[in-house]
Amino acid sequence: MTSASFLAAPAPFAARESFIEMTARERARALLDAGSFRELVGPFDRLTSPWLPLQGIVCQADDGVVIARGTIDHEPAVVAAIEPAFQGGSIGEVSGSKIAAALELALSDCQSGKLVRPLIVFETGGVRLQEANLGLAVIAEIQSAIVALRKHVPVVGVISGMVGCFGGMSLTAALCSCLVVTRQARLGMNGPEVIEQEAGIEELDSSDRRRVWQLIGGAQRVATGLADMLVEDDASAIATAVHVAFARGRPAEHRSEQVEAYLARLAGIDAQTVTPDSMRAAFSPAPGAHGADNGSDREDS
Repeated sequence: MTSASFLAAPAPFAARESFIEMTARERARALLDAGSFRELVGPFDRLTSPWLPLQGIVCQADDGVVIARGTIDHEPAVVAAIEPAFQGGSIGEVSGSKIAAALELALSDCQSGKLVRPLIVFETGGVRLQEANLGLAVIAEIQSAIVALRKHVPVVGVISGMVGCFGGMSLTAALCSCLVVTRQARLGMNGPEVIEQEAGIEELDSSDRRRVWQLIGGAQRVATGLADMLVEDDASAIATAVHVAFARGRPAEHRSEQVEAYLARLAGIDAQTVTPDSMRAAFSPAPGAHGADNGSDREDS
């Protein structure tokens, strides 16, 4: 059964509550069952980056990551939500350690027989450049925890907003059992500005929004099997998609376990003539996909 079988029709535009416009704390609260939100290591704990003040940057009391325990469909859950308004959602030593520790605690519970549903709300440009080495190290810890967790429970990720998910955290998102995205979302190793800077405007004009979303937007990522569920920017719709993702359970095989299948598909692509449509033809349906909901919407129509 596909995820489309679970998801209701989108609510009328006027009735929607934008998930993109929410803060990380509001997003975590919206995705947990009503009344179950309990924040861990919150702003009053004053766990801030020791490195940013050395460079004249004002810290944020939660270092841009909200960790909350609660329930999803009455099952224990932990949510790690990244705040895009602080340093572009970049991951530093403290913010990354909060995510890694939350996932490792969930793993400990799962190993003892108490299953905890892990949910990550991505909104990040990747590692925080001011803390590059420490940030990269902690991203590796997050990835390790995800790989260990998904042996017990599905690890669900959400990418919704205009910051998107880039850098090392795009690799983190790729490890998730299920990725829920909006059409406004973007997912890629390098952002369009970086590609233009390093390879030139002939390679990619980062101001060409239509082209950017054709290549790395949410609709394209679902159509090519690199994300699983495409939903509107509506808090209720995203919460429903998260419930569906956990209800489906773990996939028979995760994307990161299908290296040879993906390499074979890449080998059939001509880099000189590749287009968004040819990428869709080559990668959809994704090998081992378990009911991705890409509907009939096209980002380039």
